[in-house]
Amino acid sequence: MLKILIADDEALVRAGIRVLLDWETYGFEIIGEAADGEEAWQALLSLDPDILLTDIRMPKMDGIELLKKMK
Repeated sequence: MLKILIADDEALVRAGIRVLLDWETYGFEIIGEAADGEEAWQALLSLDPDILLTDIRMPKMDGIELLKKMK
């Protein structure tokens, strides 16, 4: 099962992504959420997801900075 981390500053968007489809049916597991880029970075380090779904505009660190830091 592939592990997914959701990073978005809007709680409603994160909740919407969670219920968008039956992730487990397609072989995915949502292992965590982050409300800003800094929180997402810490979650990436500790949870080691296979896939990151991220917003571009977030507080503390935007999605582009987060991707550059990941690289």
